[in-house]
Amino acid sequence: MSVVDYEADIYLDARPTYPADWYSKLAALSHHHHLAWDAGTGNGQAATGIAEHYDRVIATDVSETMLHLGKPHRKVTYHHTPSSMTEDEMVDLIGGENSVDLITVATAVHWFDLPRFYAIAKRLLRKPGGIIAVWSYTTEMAVSPEFDPVMTRFNEKTMPYFKFPECQYVVDGYKSLPFPFESVGLGSEGKPMELEMKRTVSFEGFLRMVRSWSAIGAAKEKGVELLSEDVVKELETAWGGSELVRTIVYKTFMLAGTSNLRISWHLMSNLKSRIPYVL
Repeated sequence: MSVVDYEADIYLDARPTYPADWYSKLAALSHHHHLAWDAGTGNGQAATGIAEHYDRVIATDVSETMLHLGKPHRKVTYHHTPSSMTEDEMVDLIGGENSVDLITVATAVHWFDLPRFYAIAKRLLRKPGGIIAVWSYTTEMAVSPEFDPVMTRFNEKTMPYFKFPECQYVVDGYKSLPFPFESVGLGSEGKPMELEMKRTVSFEGFLRMVRSWSAIGAAKEKGVELLSEDVVKELETAWGGSELVRTIVYKTFMLAGTSNLRISWHLMSNLKSRIPYVL
């Protein structure tokens, strides 16, 4: 089973929606608007947002389960791209060298084989003017003065169960994520841009989101129930009741750049390979 195949429908239903103005800002940076590639597309949330600004969007993922949930859009074409595909096959599928105006990776790049992905991106990006942007968010969130300290304590208990080493990139807000591209004013390697992402949900909606975390499943595999009845009750009380609707503000971060690489590919090749996920 792929990392992302677990309860995909629950995962997608629970997760927040990326703000539309992010896509507008990225589109304003690219010189042309012919072709975009959304890597690790999942159900196509980012792909369909990008499609409002580009003529065509190629949306790819290693998970067929996620792709089956892809949102239909007349400008978006979904492709299953297993890790067995070569770099040349990926480049040909997406559009050929020097053809892509925008590459996006929403809450997924930390799972990638980074040297391989960046090599493909370098070949695909239009020069000059091609833009690559990656973003994600952490489990840190702000809801209310009553709820936030309770959630902070719960987060601390989940940290040991984020079992995949790639999760560390997310935990530190992409500050340690290699990103060898020239900054375009929306974060740079080691200095991601901090953003906010909001979602208004009931407590039940919040709980569905938390249940989708990989740490919850990893803890269960070890016989630990992080969301015990007592814990859920404590969270619900701090929230203000199961039916109360509140706004969650997620800590979010983005790196965006252009295709002039700033570090040697020899250095990149020495990076530890990551799970070959969602290209």
